Amino acid sequence: MKTRPDSAGVQAPRRRARWVVPAVFWTCVLAVLLLVFGPRPFGEDATSRERPTPSAVGTLPAAAPAPAPAKSAVPSAAADPDAMPRSAPTRLKIAKIGVNAPFTDLKIGPSGALEPPPADDTNLVGWHAAGVSPGERGTALIAGHLDTATSPAVFARLSELDAGDSFEVDRADGTTARFLIDSVESFDKDDFPDRRVYDDTADALVRLITCAGAYDRKAKDYTENLVVFAHLQPTD
Repeated sequence: MKTRPDSAGVQAPRRRARWVVPAVFWTCVLAVLLLVFGPRPFGEDATSRERPTPSAVGTLPAAAPAPAPAKSAVPSAAADPDAMPRSAPTRLKIAKIGVNAPFTDLKIGPSGALEPPPADDTNLVGWHAAGVSPGERGTALIAGHLDTATSPAVFARLSELDAGDSFEVDRADGTTARFLIDSVESFDKDDFPDRRVYDDTADALVRLITCAGAYDRKAKDYTENLVVFAHLQPTD
């Protein structure tokens, strides 16, 4: 950036120049200190796994009718001593709506959104593989398509679930995690409650996420997300 001529003559640039090096030096030192000791994002500690942005599970193709209104909430369980060790999920079973689907790994894309499962398999769910596994203490994320361009998909009937319903997740270690649904709610994608859905917790929780609401043909996307909030049931 050019500077205006100084009325004090040619000696003024030299006086300014003597401060350039110290200013740059201390700016660099401050930047390093902030990176090391600065504040962390809300709900995050040194061992936290990466979390997606509010737009997670954003673009799911094709159209479907709007879901039923949000169901009444049931308070989630207190801090859960029955939380299970980490183990990858292998199969999601929701008897009430006929879901029996294998899992695929999902990751967070360049935009910060959780990438959806491949659209060419209508009976497939995905989990945030860099995050919490279902049954483990924390918030596990499971995503599935509502439909595709040609047919209904694995979460086509997710809006039929109610508070008090249950589902199961088979895990790679041979165990099964059973979850009780607390609430089923829809949110505008422009006003998605990311902290409520994603934040760390002392409980073993799961969120089932899909698209909902009206289909915007111009944007080629739905206007809402449907989220099922659930917690791990104690083992007998």
